[in-house]
Amino acid sequence: MVAAKIAPSMLSSDFSNLASEAERMIRCGADWLHMDIMDYCTFIFIFCRHFVPNLTIGAPVIESLRKHTKAYLDCHLMVTNPMDYVEPFGKAGASGFTFHVEASKDNWQELVQRIKLKGMRPGVALKPGTPIEDVYPLVDGENPVEMVLVMTVEPGFGGQKFMPEMMEKVRALREKYPSLDIEVDGGLGPSTIGVAASAGANCIVAGSSVFGASEPAQVISLMRKSVEEA
Repeated sequence: MVAAKIAPSMLSSDFSNLASEAERMIRCGADWLHMDIMDYCTFIFIFCRHFVPNLTIGAPVIESLRKHTKAYLDCHLMVTNPMDYVEPFGKAGASGFTFHVEASKDNWQELVQRIKLKGMRPGVALKPGTPIEDVYPLVDGENPVEMVLVMTVEPGFGGQKFMPEMMEKVRALREKYPSLDIEVDGGLGPSTIGVAASAGANCIVAGSSVFGASEPAQVISLMRKSVEEA
């Protein structure tokens, strides 16, 4: 049996009070803090041409936040060259390092090995248009990833509508890998958690549905209950 893990997406938090927002989420019952890392952005949400070497939210932000929390920092890297970020994120204190299969088809074995050597937990993510079969080799390999993140929206923007058709991917993963951590990200909230949990997802990323709620602890509790009952 896999444990429920609720991960509020800090992309939806108040960035002027990131440390206090992280503390608030942990007090509300969060298991992880989900950190979205993008290399095609101007200010977290808005895509532009990638013409500078630095991230708007990158290793320095992770390092700063780590000084204020012992929480599991679940880092989702939506970047072109994930290998470039393993060392700085390891040094910064990232707990999990989830890269996209679309960006690592040729070097994922070495990438996973480096992630583990830096003390982080490797995961692989896939966009809605990517076949679920593309991640099977990464789970079946001699040095496998430890989590699969199924995107239930197109990555890059918060507040998008949940894509229920992605649950077929979750079901296929859960049937094939009963003990695997399966994460879903995008449009998760009280109205969609039941579908995701029933399909087999146990790691739930939720942004606006948590940070926008008057009682975030109740939303986190509801999502945890849905996963545990499923």
